[in-house]
Amino acid sequence: MIRIAVFVSGSGTNLQSLIDSCKTGFIPGNIVLVISSNPGAYALRRAEKNGIETAVVVRKDFGDKENFSAAILEILKGKDINLICLAGFLQQLGGNIIREYERRIINIHPALLPDFGGRGMYGMRVHEAVIKSKAEYSGCTVHYVDEEYDHGPVIMQKRVAVEENDTPETLAEKVLKEEHKLYPEAVRKFALGQIGLSGGAAEKG
Repeated sequence: MIRIAVFVSGSGTNLQSLIDSCKTGFIPGNIVLVISSNPGAYALRRAEKNGIETAVVVRKDFGDKENFSAAILEILKGKDINLICLAGFLQQLGGNIIREYERRIINIHPALLPDFGGRGMYGMRVHEAVIKSKAEYSGCTVHYVDEEYDHGPVIMQKRVAVEENDTPETLAEKVLKEEHKLYPEAVRKFALGQIGLSGGAAEKG
């Protein structure tokens, strides 16, 4: 049973999908900590309702991202965390935490990376860019986190068609439904040792 920390900044629907998947046993693990960069995030209430320990670390309280990450590392100390899941976490992590948890930090992005990723590409901005580009497909990507935005090796992706009448809002809704399936599946594969360290599904056996 792996021990999971989830980092959030917003409403936490992906957090909820992970909580539910742990409860049913689909994910062989437990979420033992939720850290938020936003004290008003509804995701904190989701965690509290499920008896999960929470902590708030606000970026502007620290001089740079390394100090911000050092504060997070202090909270993680002694928790025996096997995996960190970023679920709508809007702050970039410093190299200190990425090195400490190398290939044990994953993120879900609401597009098919490497397209529509990078600094400033989050939330509705992603879906607006996809619609504007007239792309035939969008989707979501689970990837390892490194020191660049949306850059680490891809673990899993799910594609959805962009229809002619789609708006950023309708596309966001379609992609989010797939995120809620893909993220638990990726975490399950990680827990079962079916994910390669360089991304993608590991060979079984």
